[in-house]
Amino acid sequence: MPHRLSPLAPFRHDTFRVIWVASLASNFGGLVQAVGAAWMMTSITSSVNMVALVQASTSLPIMLFSLVSGALADNFDRRRIMLIAQCFMLAVSALLTVCTYFGLVTPWLLLLFTFLIGCGTALNNPSWQASVGDMVPRDVLPAAVALNSMGFNITRSVGPAIGGAIVAAAGAAAAFAANTLSYFALLFALVRWRREVTLSKLPREPMVRAISAGLRYVAMSPNIGKVLFRGFVFGLSASAILALLPLVARDLVAGGPLTYGIMLGAFGLGAIGGALLSARLREQLSSEWIVRIAFAGFAVSSVMTALSPYGWLTSLALLLSGAGWVLALSLFNTTVQLSTPRWVVGRALSLYQTTTFGGIAAGSWMWGQAAETYGPANALVASALLMVVGAAIGLRLPLPEFQSLNLDPLNRFSEPLLKLDLKPRSGPIVVMIDYDIADDDVPDFLTAMAERRRIRIRDGAGQWALMRDLENPTVWTETYHVPTWVEYVRHNQRRTQADAEIGDRLLELHRGETPPHVHRMIERQTILPYDYERYKQQMDMH
Repeated sequence: MPHRLSPLAPFRHDTFRVIWVASLASNFGGLVQAVGAAWMMTSITSSVNMVALVQASTSLPIMLFSLVSGALADNFDRRRIMLIAQCFMLAVSALLTVCTYFGLVTPWLLLLFTFLIGCGTALNNPSWQASVGDMVPRDVLPAAVALNSMGFNITRSVGPAIGGAIVAAAGAAAAFAANTLSYFALLFALVRWRREVTLSKLPREPMVRAISAGLRYVAMSPNIGKVLFRGFVFGLSASAILALLPLVARDLVAGGPLTYGIMLGAFGLGAIGGALLSARLREQLSSEWIVRIAFAGFAVSSVMTALSPYGWLTSLALLLSGAGWVLALSLFNTTVQLSTPRWVVGRALSLYQTTTFGGIAAGSWMWGQAAETYGPANALVASALLMVVGAAIGLRLPLPEFQSLNLDPLNRFSEPLLKLDLKPRSGPIVVMIDYDIADDDVPDFLTAMAERRRIRIRDGAGQWALMRDLENPTVWTETYHVPTWVEYVRHNQRRTQADAEIGDRLLELHRGETPPHVHRMIERQTILPYDYERYKQQMDMH
């Protein structure tokens, strides 16, 4: 019987423990700031839609900029990126505090400040999420992701209530000042962290190519695509409760900022319970069933919140939605991390965040419009119906189970000795690989080649094709292109231990006494004599 890891096992790793504790302080300040911003908007405008846009303005930058941030996380020192992001958010929060204190904040200026803080979060999150795998071993990664969610929701359980008390007692400026101070603990922890950086011999990928590599990897990974789609639907439907909660506190239960804070605290307390239950639920239920339960729990909570005239009853309902929130989002996050090798994990996580927070941003706007027209209670009931649809989607697009894939680098590739003096940017490179396949093995060979095609394109190859020799039908040739020689090397270094199964299967099917012959060629165009000098100059430049 396999040994069950403790949910607290990641705390045995010093770096994770220190940064996790520092994050508690930062998350606490962020939630106090969120309460201050949401309640301040209700006091400076009567527009229901503007209130809902407070959450949308924080989520929108994550949707817009996470992919760029993911490419940065995979190509630069993640610790430095987090330091830059934290310093930026510290400066924005300090400026928001000053403007609020002097009474300069208007509804649109408040949205601008929350948007800028969201930009800092968008820069920080992919590096932070990808760094979890640098702090703990792979076998405790699911527990570490759940602990991150639990840490955020520990602060969510008390932060909003304290934030509501701060706003009620001293005003929004005091809440923004508390958030400004909260960044220092995490900055100190990041400065102390001495992350081991593995230096690559290859140059960094250009930003556009790095982004396109991330998009291509996810597009050629069907399981990740399912997670992204379900994350979007979850964010779109579940965002209604958090976006409309200030209106629920003010209009449906006739409360004030303290009531709003207590309700957010109940949501966070439920999320802590969900985080503590997640490991046991993963042992007993499939990933798909956990997500269905999360959708269903949110639907029930939304209906109860819409119909309840009592703050205590609404808070009980929010316990259920908080648990569903952390169960679904931590499972989505873990599935993406366990399905992605380290070279692209930042970009995969950023795409997950883009789709999920894109759903949250779109949902916040959509439910705000619905509440403006039909009232917050009807908007919450409508969101519950969409949550039921989100659970039903799993009948056609079920989530993949956690897979114990070994995504460490394969490290079988060694750069060949070339007789041409190529520069790293020389190209395009054309690769042709010859196989000798018996007629009886052709079906198995074509099946293996379909998977080989997916891996090749996923890792950066283009113009992939499989050809059969008309004069020697047992000879099959795989061919593909890469833009430059350095991209050819990068393409081969991206292969993982899990990919070796297909390569080994193709070697078994190959009948030759020697391994399949590999032709590596550089593509060249014919030139006229008078263009030769210009051609030489161009080659020297490369």
